[in-house]
This record gives sequence, C-alpha cells and structure tokens, in this order.
Amino acid sequence: MTRTFLRQATAGLRVLLALTAVTGVLYPLTVWAVARTAFPDQADGSRVQSGGRTVGSSLIGQPFSGVRWFHPRPSAAGEHGYDALASGASNLGPQSAELLRQVRHRRAAAAGDNGIAPQDVPPDALTASGSGLDPHISPAYARGQVSRVARARHLDERRVRALVDDHVEGRVLGFLGEPRVNVLELNAALDRLAGPE
Repeated sequence: MTRTFLRQATAGLRVLLALTAVTGVLYPLTVWAVARTAFPDQADGSRVQSGGRTVGSSLIGQPFSGVRWFHPRPSAAGEHGYDALASGASNLGPQSAELLRQVRHRRAAAAGDNGIAPQDVPPDALTASGSGLDPHISPAYARGQVSRVARARHLDERRVRALVDDHVEGRVLGFLGEPRVNVLELNAALDRLAGPE
C-alpha cells in the first residue's frame, strides 16, 4: 500500500510540475512574445506620448479641465471621476431626479463654456459612460469645443477644426459603433500644434 501511494504521489507531483511549466511558464511566455511581436503598441499599454513623455493610455479616459483643452465626457468613476480603481456608472435610472439635475447642470455648463445653444449640446457631453473611463467623445462634441479651444490658445479656428477632423476615428471594422475622437490623443496633438502651456 505504501508503494502504491508513493507511486501515485510521484506521478501526481510529475503532472503538477509539468502542468506548472506549461501553463505557468511556457504559455504566458508564448502569449507575451506573440503580443510583443505582433502588437507592440497594445502590449505596451497603448501609451500616448507628448513632449517626449508618456501622458496616458489611449484606452483609458482622463479628466481635462480649463478652456485650453478638449474636455472628455462626464465620468461617474470614483468620487471625482476618472478613477480607474472605481470604474463604473452612476447607476442612476431614467426616472432619477438626480440624473435629471446632473444633465441640466452639464447642459448649461457645456453650452456656456463653448458658446453654443443648450439644445445643440451633444448627448455624450451630458451623460457618463458605463465604465466612467471612456476615452472617446463624439465628433459633434469635439467640434462644439473648437471655438473655445482656438480662442484660448490664440489659434486659427480652421486649424483646430482640421486637427479634430484628422482625429476622427471611423467605425470599428467599418460598421461597429459610431465615429469617435480620442480626447487624450487630440489634446496631445493640440499641444504639438500650439506648443505647451
């Protein structure tokens, strides 16, 4: 009985070591090597560079405030928004008085900041995304901010509008989702166009 137990324990230990080597070492190394070779930017976190330094990831939204920047959509992630450790939505339903109050406040602020009529404020300027970390805004929201940003940076409005148009990304695979603009990439390009603050 002891001999049988030792034989089974030895076989079990060999299987454990073999599976640990395959699933714990070889497989992760293979995935890492393929990712680094085939998708080096994505494997590195899709980092955005500006002025020779990393300023964020194109996959995770971050807050921008002030008149010199294109603003992202609102965020309900964390106490102050855009907290990657607290990703999530506000969970306020369509009948929520608090959501209605927030939407009215955001509409008035976006209209006032950008000099547009309240009814022309795009929906993504009014509501947070499901994750609270959406890095994109609609082309309409980006274009609605052009005049403010151009004035604040003393740039020709046509140059800033062309910059926005250059950063409009089409639908994924040509038919999924809607056209969008990555706010971090747009602001990094804006800095290259206008020089840092």
